[in-house]
Amino acid sequence: MEATIALRLPRDAASVPLTRQMLDGTLRSLGVEPQVRDDIELMLTEACSNVIRHAEPSDDYTVSATVHDHLCIIKVIDTGNGFDPEKDPNKMVDPEPGAEHGRGMQIMHALADDIRFTNRRENGAVVCLEKRLRYAPGAAGPSLMAT
Repeated sequence: MEATIALRLPRDAASVPLTRQMLDGTLRSLGVEPQVRDDIELMLTEACSNVIRHAEPSDDYTVSATVHDHLCIIKVIDTGNGFDPEKDPNKMVDPEPGAEHGRGMQIMHALADDIRFTNRRENGAVVCLEKRLRYAPGAAGPSLMAT
């Protein structure tokens, strides 16, 4: 079995908590361990925040999350102008100490087991985050996902 959530959201900061709560509720009901859920929540927050800050002129974005067995795959897709391929997100410069922004990529890289960026020049970008799941003893998730 596979569980998927897909949301089309306005490019507005108010959409981020809704997305986090929906995904966290799903993962909690499957019995995913709290630390893993916290990591996923932070990765998702950073990916969505980047869209809200940078994906102009897009009015909305899509978040999909799929849980299959012991893996959660999150895709955050915007329809903005894309990003500059010369500024490879894997090689971004560290932010200045005390800077209020600029750590999102570092956080996503630190928490995700795999992360991929796809630039769709003038058609937006896709951030794909993967995280291996650990379940609490006796959790429903492993038996539900195995069917």
